[in-house]
Amino acid sequence: MPPAMAQISDPKIAFAYLRPACVLLTREPTVNNVETLSAQLKEVNDATLQQLQEYVLFPLRFVLKVPGPKKDKLVQTVVEAMSHVLENTCVQSWDTLQGLLSELCLCLCSPADPGKPADTSEELKSAVLRCLDALLHAAYGDIIFKLFEPIMLPGLGAAISLLLALGEKAKSRDIQAAALKCLQALTLQCDCTQEHISPSSEERRAIGRTMSSFLPGITVVGARIITGDLRQGHAVTVRAIKVWSRTVGLVMEDAQLQASEPCTTPSADLGRIGQLVVHRTQDWVKSTVEKLSVLLKKIISCTSAHQHWKVRLEMVEMDDHLLARCSQTLGECVGLLLEALVGAVNDEEPRVRNRCEVALREVSQRNQSSSGAQTFTDVLSENLHSLATSMPRLMRTSDDQKKLFVLNVFLGYLKVLGPKVSVVLNSAAHLERISKALMQVLELDVMDVRIVEERSYTATMETSSGPHDSDSTHVQRKHFLYFTDEKIFCVLMEICRTLGYYGNIYLLTDHFLDLYQQSSAYRKQAAMVLNEIVRGAAGIAVATEGQGLESQVRGLSATQEDLKGAVVSVMEEYTSLQNWHLITVSEETERDRQDQQLLSPSRLLSISNSNASSTDANCLQVIPSSSGSSSASSSTPTIHQLNSNIWQLCIQLEGVACFAQALGRDFRPLLMTSLYPVMEKAGEETLLVSQAALASMWDISMACGYTSLKELINENSDYLLNDISLNLQRLSQHPQAPRVLTVMLTHSDCSLLPLVGDIVQDVLMALDLSYDHTAALFCSVLHALMKALARWFPSGCERTSKSARPKQTSTAKEVLNIRQFLLDHRKQKELAEGIGIEEDDNEDLEVPPPTECEDVEDLVGPDVKEELPSHLSITKDVMERCIHLLSDPSLKLRLKVLDVLELCVCVLSEKENELLPMAHRCWPALLQRLTTDDPLAVLRAFRVLCTLGETCGDFLRRRVSKEILPKLSSSLARQAPISAKAGPVYTHTLAYKLQLAVLQGLGSLCQRLDLGEADLDAVCEASLPYLSCRQPIRLQEASLSVFRHLIQVDPDAFWFTLNELHCLSPYIPPHPDLQPVQLSGMGRPRDEYSDNVLKLLREEFGAAAETELIS
Repeated sequence: MPPAMAQISDPKIAFAYLRPACVLLTREPTVNNVETLSAQLKEVNDATLQQLQEYVLFPLRFVLKVPGPKKDKLVQTVVEAMSHVLENTCVQSWDTLQGLLSELCLCLCSPADPGKPADTSEELKSAVLRCLDALLHAAYGDIIFKLFEPIMLPGLGAAISLLLALGEKAKSRDIQAAALKCLQALTLQCDCTQEHISPSSEERRAIGRTMSSFLPGITVVGARIITGDLRQGHAVTVRAIKVWSRTVGLVMEDAQLQASEPCTTPSADLGRIGQLVVHRTQDWVKSTVEKLSVLLKKIISCTSAHQHWKVRLEMVEMDDHLLARCSQTLGECVGLLLEALVGAVNDEEPRVRNRCEVALREVSQRNQSSSGAQTFTDVLSENLHSLATSMPRLMRTSDDQKKLFVLNVFLGYLKVLGPKVSVVLNSAAHLERISKALMQVLELDVMDVRIVEERSYTATMETSSGPHDSDSTHVQRKHFLYFTDEKIFCVLMEICRTLGYYGNIYLLTDHFLDLYQQSSAYRKQAAMVLNEIVRGAAGIAVATEGQGLESQVRGLSATQEDLKGAVVSVMEEYTSLQNWHLITVSEETERDRQDQQLLSPSRLLSISNSNASSTDANCLQVIPSSSGSSSASSSTPTIHQLNSNIWQLCIQLEGVACFAQALGRDFRPLLMTSLYPVMEKAGEETLLVSQAALASMWDISMACGYTSLKELINENSDYLLNDISLNLQRLSQHPQAPRVLTVMLTHSDCSLLPLVGDIVQDVLMALDLSYDHTAALFCSVLHALMKALARWFPSGCERTSKSARPKQTSTAKEVLNIRQFLLDHRKQKELAEGIGIEEDDNEDLEVPPPTECEDVEDLVGPDVKEELPSHLSITKDVMERCIHLLSDPSLKLRLKVLDVLELCVCVLSEKENELLPMAHRCWPALLQRLTTDDPLAVLRAFRVLCTLGETCGDFLRRRVSKEILPKLSSSLARQAPISAKAGPVYTHTLAYKLQLAVLQGLGSLCQRLDLGEADLDAVCEASLPYLSCRQPIRLQEASLSVFRHLIQVDPDAFWFTLNELHCLSPYIPPHPDLQPVQLSGMGRPRDEYSDNVLKLLREEFGAAAETELIS
C-alpha cells in the first residue's frame, strides 16, 4: 500500500527524527522501544535510510549483543526491524556483513550446543531466516566474496550446518523451505526474482573451492531431505533438490576442474583452519563422484515416480543442470542422469514432458557439437548396451510401471544419440544385444484357444464397411508374455521406429530378416520389429512424436529407393510359400482338407506372384507347421502352433500395410506381387487372419491413393483376374484362387461383371469336371457370386416381402361398410342357390379374349427368344449346378448349395418366365431336402421354399398343398407337446430352431400362395397348440405371426375360429329380429390360450375384442 504520508528524504531531518528512539532503545531494550523505532524507520525513504544504515542498525545489534537470556518476542521484533532495513538498503561494509551473519546465526543456534538449532518459537526462526536472506541479498559488490575466503571456513561451516539442520529437522514446512532458500542464497545460487551478483569465472572457482569443503554435508543431508517423509510436502523436496543440484554443479563444474588448479599449501596464518581447505585433485574428484553416484541413485529412484509433478519437473531440471555443467567431471553419474532424464519422456504432466524434450534436445545438440562428443557417445552406447542386457530380466520381474520406465529410458537413449544410433548399431555386440532384447520382450502369448475357434464367413465381409469399421475389428489386441499394459507395447513400437529412423535401413532389415529366418521362436517378434523399422525409416510416427529432434540432421536418412529395396526383400520373405501358406485350423473343413491335399510339396509352385522366387525344396517341407522344422507328415498341430501361425500371418499382413504406408503411391507397382496374396488371406476362414487381411487392403488402398476397396480391386482387376484364370487351370497347385475371386466379388461392383464372365465359366467348367474334389471349394465362390449379383441387381424378391407389410397394416384400418357387406352376402347366397350363374359365366368368358389376342400377336412376330442379360444367364447356369449338388452326400455342401439356390431365386425373380422352369426343375431335389434330410438341411430348405413362395406364387400352390403342408403340419403337431413341457435348455436344440423357422415362414407362405380352405384349416390346426402360454415365448410369437397372415387371407373364418377357442362374453344382437350368436368359446374359463387369442382379436379385429376385454 502507498504510505499514508510523505517519507522523510532529508538525512539531517531523518537523523534528528530517529535519534531519540535509537538512544532510548540502547538504554532500554524493550519490545515497545523496538516497535517505536521500527515504525519510525518506515517513515524514512530508502536513499536516506541507506546513509543512516550503520546508525540505525547499531541499537538493534546492541540489543542482540546484550549478555543474558532474552525473550523470543524481543529478539523477533529486533530481527524484523533489521529485515526492513536490509531489504531496503545495501550492505557495503564487510564488517557489517560478517557481524550480522554471526549475530543472526547465534539467534538460531542453541547456546548449549551451537551446532544445533535453538528450541525457540517457529515465529522467531522464521523471522531470523527472513533477515538472513535479506542480508545475503543486500551484500554489495565484492564483499560477499570475502565469505568464501579460507579464513571464513569455520563461520561459513557453522551457518551451513545450522541451515541444513533446520531444513531437515524443523517441524514447520515453511521454516524448512526458508532455511534451504537461505542456503541457496549463501552459495550465490538463489533463483528468486531479485537482482543477484553474477560472479566471474575466477570468483566462481573460488566459491567452488570453498564449498567443496562442505559438499559432503550438503549432499548427504540434502539427499536425506529429498528422500524423506512425503508428508513434508513437495515445496521442501523441490527446494532440497535445487540446493543439491546447484551445489554439486558449482563444486564439480567442468570449467573449474578442467583448468589446472594450483595446489598451494595453506597459509601458516590459517592455523588449524588450513585443515578444512579441500584441494580438488583428480583423486578427490574420483572419490567424490563415487559417493555422489550412490546418493544420486537414491534421489532418482525417489523422485522419478514422485506423485507431485513439480518434484518430477525439478528432477528434470537437476538432470539438465548437471549434464550441462558437469558431464565430463561426473563420469559414471552421467549414465544415471541420462537415465532419469529420458525416463521422464512420457510423463503424464505436459509441463514435465515439455521441459524434458527441451533438455533432451540440448543434450543431443551438445553431444554433436562438443569436442568430447566421442566420449559422451561412448557413455550413451554403453548405457544402451547395459540396459538392453538387463531389459529381458527387468521385463520378467518388474511391475508394469517399472517396465514402462525402463523402456522410456531405452527410447530416450536412442533419441539423445540421434543420428549416431547408426554408428552404435555398426557394433555387432550392440546390435545383437538390442535385437535379442526386443525378441525376448515382444514374445507373444499364443495359448488362447479362442483365436483358433473364431471363424469368418463371407456374410461378414460387407462392402459397405469403411476403413474406420475395419480398423475397429482388425486391430486385434496382441497378448504378450511379459507385459499387459498397452502403453508398454506403444513404447516398444516407438523404439523400433526410432531405430529405423536413425539406423541404416539395409543393416537393420538384413539383421532382423536373419533372425526371422533362423528360428520360428523369433519369427513373429522379428516381423513386428521389421514392420515398425520400415515405418520409422519412412518417418512415420517418429519425428512428430519425438522430443523435438525433428530439427536435427538425420544422418543416414533412407531414400525412397532404399526403402523400396528393403520393402521388396522383406515382402518376398513374408509371402514365400513356407511363411505364407500356414495351417490355421485344427479340425479341418472339407475345403481345408482339399487345400492341404492340393498343396502337396511337390507341386507348390506359383505362377501368379513373387512366390516363384522361393526355390529350396527342403523349405517346402515346413508348410504344414509353424515351427519350420517338422516335416509335412507331422502330426496334427497343437493349439499353440495354430495360434502362432495365425499371429504370424496377421503380423505379416500388417507388415504389407506398413510397407504401403511407407512407400505411398510408389507402392502401386508392387501391387502386382502383393495384392493377390493379401486377398488370399482375406478369404481365409480364420477370423483374425481375414480381418487383418481386410484391414491391410484398406490401408493399401488409402496409401496408394484409392478411395475404397472397390476402386483398389477394379483398378487392378486385369492382372488379378489373369492370375485367377491361370491358377484355376492349375487348381491343384493354387487352391486359394477361388478365395481371391470370392473377395473380389464381395468388395467390387457390377462394373466387374463383364470381366468376370469368362472366369465364372471357368469355375463352372472346373466344377463340372471334378465335382468330388472341387465342389466344396467352388461353392463358396458361387455363393459370393450370387450374393454379389443379388446386391448389384436388386430383384422383386425384396420388393415383394416389403410390400406385404403395408397390406397387413392397412387392412386392419378398413372401416366396415354394412351396405356393401349385405349386398355381397345376398349375391353369394343367390349364387349358392343357382341364381345368376349364367351371367357370371358370361362375364368369365369375356375375360380370356385379350389373352388370346396377345398370343396371336406373339405368333405373328418372329420366334426369337430374347437374349438374357449376363447376370441372369450366369444365375441360370449356377442354378443348374445347384440342382445337381442338392443331393451331395456332404451335409455342409448341401447347406451351402441351399444358400446359393435361395440367392439364385431372388436374382431370377425379375424374369418370371425363366424362374418358373428352373423352379420346376429344382423342385424334386428341394422336396427331398424338405422331407427326408437332416434337420439342418430341412431348416435351410424351408427358407428356400419361402423365397420361392414369395417369387413364384400360384405356381407352387398345388405342389406345396399336396407335398409339403401335410408333412409340415404333422411335424408341428408332433413337436407341440414336447416343446410345451420342455425347459429353457430346449431353446438351444435343433428341433426348436426347426419349429421356429417353420412357424415364422408358414404364415407368409400361405398368404402368398393363396391356399384353399382345407390347407388353411390344416395350418391353423397345427399352429393352434403354439398359442399356449406353456410354449417358449418365441414359438408363441411365431404362432401369432402365422395367424396374422391367415387372418389377412380369410378374416371371417379365423375370427370364428378364435372365438370358438375363447370368447369371454356373448354377443348381444343389436335388434330383436336378429338371432343371438352362439359360439363354443362363450362361457369357457380362462385357459392357457386365452391371452394370445385375446391379443389376436384385439390387434386384428379392434373394437369387438376391446369390448370383450372390458367386459
